[in-house]
Amino acid sequence: MTAPDTTQFRTGVLLVIGATLAWSLGGTIDRFITADDPWTIVFWRSVFAGLFILGFMLVRDGVAGTRALITAARWPTIIVGVCYAISTVCFVLALSLTSVAKILLIQSAVPILAAAFSWVLLRERVPWYTLLAILAVVAGITTIVSGSLGDGGSLAGDLLSLAIAMSFSLSVVVTRKYPGIRMTPAVLLGVTIAAVIAAILSSGLSVTRADMGWLVAFGMVNLGLGLALFVTGARLIPSVLSALLSVIEPILGPIWVWLVHGETPGGMVLVGGAVVIAALVFNISMDARRAAQPMTASPAKSPRA
Repeated sequence: MTAPDTTQFRTGVLLVIGATLAWSLGGTIDRFITADDPWTIVFWRSVFAGLFILGFMLVRDGVAGTRALITAARWPTIIVGVCYAISTVCFVLALSLTSVAKILLIQSAVPILAAAFSWVLLRERVPWYTLLAILAVVAGITTIVSGSLGDGGSLAGDLLSLAIAMSFSLSVVVTRKYPGIRMTPAVLLGVTIAAVIAAILSSGLSVTRADMGWLVAFGMVNLGLGLALFVTGARLIPSVLSALLSVIEPILGPIWVWLVHGETPGGMVLVGGAVVIAALVFNISMDARRAAQPMTASPAKSPRA
């Protein structure tokens, strides 16, 4: 690895870590917001995220480039945008019903669920270790959700968390099927759809000045900045490494909420979450090992554009 490549690699790692740190703050920020109507929170979070993402596109691509990206959107972009809208809405609604730990630990199964979708929808061959990881993830999520059946928890919140993971997984599959798709226009579309739906369903969009400050952070820092850092950094490092670094979010998210708000996950959540994260790390490590094997016989190929 040459010096410029080393600098590029380190930059990519730092940017992806920054993205996961921004994403991990979502639950903690939400717990500061006092607004009772979750649709009001969805609206303002989506508006501020959209403003940040649009600004990011204008700085990176310019006015003409941004206009070209938006007008070039096709049905794959629309599907991914709808998936992001579902994820955005369900995340806030789930936060009003269940613990941050449950949501983030179920979300951490996205790479494994995406492999399952690819297997079913695209007929992609799935290696044996991914099949094993899929089974482990199903067992882990079942364990997490089972805690809501007997301890008075919210099964609806758990199902919303699962909807987040499923919709995001589908967006990953569509993006993989059409690698030329740009993520930022799809996300801009997603938060726009979420804002429109929330504006219709909200009981009122007025919030306190303190809440507005937290909503700015919820939209711009947690969602907008996190996305901008990730799409910039993920291009500079192998996809296996970016997937591994994304595990930071479901680990740190519950810790922040516990330290700041005293929200503690139940025993079943911790057990199920440990199974999900272990399955994810196992699958990623096996992918890395598999990708490294051809390097002993032939020159390395770039794993991700």
